[in-house]
Amino acid sequence: MPKRVMQGAVVSSKGDKTVVVNIERTFKHPLLKKIVRRSKRYHAHDESNQYKEGDLVVIQECAPKSKLKRWEVVGEGSKG
Repeated sequence: MPKRVMQGAVVSSKGDKTVVVNIERTFKHPLLKKIVRRSKRYHAHDESNQYKEGDLVVIQECAPKSKLKRWEVVGEGSKG
């Protein structure tokens, strides 16, 4: 089964080898037919502590590394 890959902005890098990434998605509401924005924060593993707040990163699903970390940073994201 392929691993999920998502792109988002780092909102916190205070933990050791951990970054918190905010993923924002948009979808059309089934009843109201309006575009709705929803966001969710994921804890991701950053082995080298190289990403800071505001960086755009790509995260990928992985085996559990701790209580909250089920994602790992695989690279930098691109705008657009």
